[in-house]
Amino acid sequence: MSNFSGFSRRAPLQTSVPRGDVLGRYASYTDAQAVINQLAKAEFDIKGVAIVGRELTTVEVVTARLSYGRAALSGATSGAWLGLFFGLISTIISPFSTQQIGIFFAAIVAGAGIGMIFGVVNYSIMRKRRDYAASSQLLAEHYDIIIAPGLTAKAHTILGTAASAHGVHAAPHVPTPSGTVESSESTESDAEGSDTERSDKAAK
Repeated sequence: MSNFSGFSRRAPLQTSVPRGDVLGRYASYTDAQAVINQLAKAEFDIKGVAIVGRELTTVEVVTARLSYGRAALSGATSGAWLGLFFGLISTIISPFSTQQIGIFFAAIVAGAGIGMIFGVVNYSIMRKRRDYAASSQLLAEHYDIIIAPGLTAKAHTILGTAASAHGVHAAPHVPTPSGTVESSESTESDAEGSDTERSDKAAK
């Protein structure tokens, strides 16, 4: 999932997973992208911020059962679009005339016929391996926004302000290490124990 922009240089290929603080964890790529858009609108330095998909899974969804009829129709449709493209080009570069109109429609018909032939031939070759059409996607279980440790606090402040003002996003949740949770729980239990001892001594 990468977007190319003609206004920026292509980023160098990553050789390892980006390191840094987890600004937030999101269920979809769109949610993570929206958070970065919020930071960018707030004039935050987003250079180097990364969206990392975790637990990648390949999903293939069957869309239809193939047959010679479907293959011919699909090939004819693709060929007709290609013929329409060439017909429009020939119409633009040549003066308008009745003959030119005939060439335009002939290009569409010829494209549909050639596409139909290619579709049937391709299906006859591929049907031994698979007799259905499907679409494939690479999805992640969740998406983490990785940010430089020095910018984490500022990013949280910006997102918290944006969330309260516009109600777009809640403040990003940063997973807390289990050791920290355990230590805080033990501290609370110790504090409760000391309060109990003090109350017993006061009663005596």
